[in-house]
Amino acid sequence: MRVLGQIVRHLLLALGGVYMLAPIILMLASAFTPTADILAGRYLAHPTLVNFQTVAQQVPLGTYYLNSLIVCLATFVLQLLVCVPAAFAMARLCYRGRNITVWLLGLLILIPFQVLAIPIYLIFRQVGLINTLPALILPFVGSAFAIFLLRQFFLALPGSMFDAATLDGAGTLATLIQIVIPASRPALLSLGVFTITSAWNAYFWPSFVLSDSSSATIPFGVVQFINSDAVTAYGPQMAMATLSVLPLLIAFLFAQRQFIRGLALAGQAG
Repeated sequence: MRVLGQIVRHLLLALGGVYMLAPIILMLASAFTPTADILAGRYLAHPTLVNFQTVAQQVPLGTYYLNSLIVCLATFVLQLLVCVPAAFAMARLCYRGRNITVWLLGLLILIPFQVLAIPIYLIFRQVGLINTLPALILPFVGSAFAIFLLRQFFLALPGSMFDAATLDGAGTLATLIQIVIPASRPALLSLGVFTITSAWNAYFWPSFVLSDSSSATIPFGVVQFINSDAVTAYGPQMAMATLSVLPLLIAFLFAQRQFIRGLALAGQAG
């Protein structure tokens, strides 16, 4: 029975893997197939790079990549500056109302960003940030999810580490910088994966605050390309989609081990 259970489990995992990978495989196959062959269902019958050449000629990929990179890195760095101290305070410092702040943090996680989009848009319009890169960065700096993730990881750190730091005379800031942050590399990397993936793939908020391609990111550019005159150019569209996700796939391949480790360690503190 145990062997049968393992076989069934592996079959289900294999089916799940096929289900998850099928759209990606179809996208890659379509990216190298002329549109006429795609419409006829003959994928990779005549492999070609024409779709990528079309995208390179019609789309300012360099601008989109640069804007996306700036937004992702700036959001992550600012989140570290804001969320790491907040998470450390909520996890390890004793202050009046700490339990209330934890509950409020949970409530903030439950509020969809769409609820806050219009008020934030009105504020940004008043200060002249519409159609700028800061408009894509600032709303996500104080992330409740990031604070919660880091707090859970900080709770999982051994208390003896903090006791030793106290005995050595280390203050709160020194403990955070010299002990907590170096020991939290898996959690910080996991947060980086979440933050960068979310910022790279975001379209809802850019569609609110962007009006042209000067500050456009990759998803905004993909939608603009699809909504152009080449509506039925499925080959170039799939090539554009491939180019949009390629950096994330490469980055995840390099960071997957630390990412999984960070999630496992953060979950131990629940």
